[in-house]
Amino acid sequence: MTRNSVRFFVGSLIAAALLIPLVGPGKAQAQDRTPVLNQRQRNQQRRIRQGIKSGELTRGEARRLEAREGRLEANKLEDKAKGPLTPKERAQLQRQANRDSRAIYRLKHNNKVR
Repeated sequence: MTRNSVRFFVGSLIAAALLIPLVGPGKAQAQDRTPVLNQRQRNQQRRIRQGIKSGELTRGEARRLEAREGRLEANKLEDKAKGPLTPKERAQLQRQANRDSRAIYRLKHNNKVR
């Protein structure tokens, strides 16, 4: 292979890699969306911020809740990386979000003040 043909081949690979995302969302990507879970995560983040502002959450409590939310997001991204979410994966993520929501409520109402 000549040097020019190698450059052409590498350039073609790079161009193909850059153009693939522009093709548009396929069926798999459309099924991969989690709007309900995304909204829940935004609401829970808002509840944590409100708890910090009002003094209902201590710094340590807020840090633990943020870590829980981070694990939920990491699990969601890990599941999405494998392909479209299965109903079982969606249910697991919803259960995890439910547990996180209960933890937020309990910590906001445990009479510890900042």
